[in-house]
Amino acid sequence: MKHSILYCLAAGSLALSFFFERAPDASATARATAAPVVAEASLLPTLTMSEPIKPACTPANTPVEKPAAPTAAELAASRDSLAYHYYAQTLGLRLAFDENKDLLRTVTDWIGTPYSYGSNSRKGTDCSGFVTRVFREVYGINLVHSSRAMFSTTKRVAKAEMETGDLVFFRRGKGPIYHVGIYLKDGKFAHSATNGGVMVSSLNQPYYHRNFYAAGRVRAAEADATDN
Repeated sequence: MKHSILYCLAAGSLALSFFFERAPDASATARATAAPVVAEASLLPTLTMSEPIKPACTPANTPVEKPAAPTAAELAASRDSLAYHYYAQTLGLRLAFDENKDLLRTVTDWIGTPYSYGSNSRKGTDCSGFVTRVFREVYGINLVHSSRAMFSTTKRVAKAEMETGDLVFFRRGKGPIYHVGIYLKDGKFAHSATNGGVMVSSLNQPYYHRNFYAAGRVRAAEADATDN
C-alpha cells in the first residue's frame, strides 16, 4: 500500500516537472507582444516633433510682381466681344465682329415687341413703325411711316449685294408693297410680323422667299456708314 502511494506521488511529480519545463514563459510572451507597440509609440514623438516640409518660396526681400492692369483699349475690346457674342446668339447670326453694333443692339432691344397696326412704340409696333424707330435711334434718320413711301425713297440694291441695314420689301404677286424689314446678314432680316411681333426671320422661308420683291438702301444711312 505504501509502495503504491509512493509510486503515485513519484509519477505526479514527474508529470508536473515536465509541464513546467514545456510551458511558455507568460511574461516573455507578454514582453514579446508588447515590443512592437512600445517601438511604435517611441517613434510617435519623433514624427510629431519633426519639422513639416515647407514649400519652396521666394526670399522675403524679393518683390512680387503684380499682373499689369488691362488698358482701356483692351477693356473696350473685351466688352465689344461679349456684346457681339450676345447679339449673335439672340439674333441667330454669324457675326464677323465688324458689323454696326448700334444697329444690332437696337434690334435686339426691340425683339419680342408685340405687333400693333399703326403704332411704333415698345408697347406695340407694325412693320414700318419698327423700321422708323430703328433708323431714328441708330442713324438719326426720320423715315415716313409707310412701307410704300420707304420703297420710293430708297436706292435699289441687288439681292446678292444686300448689306446690313438695307431694307427688304415684300408684295403679293403684282399687288402693292405691304411689308418691310431691316436686313441683317446671312439671309436674315428683322421685322414686325402680324403673327409674332418683332422677330428675326429668314428670306429663305417659303412665305418670304415667295413674296420678296426688292431691297433698298437708305441714301442717308449709306452716307453715314461711309463717313464712319
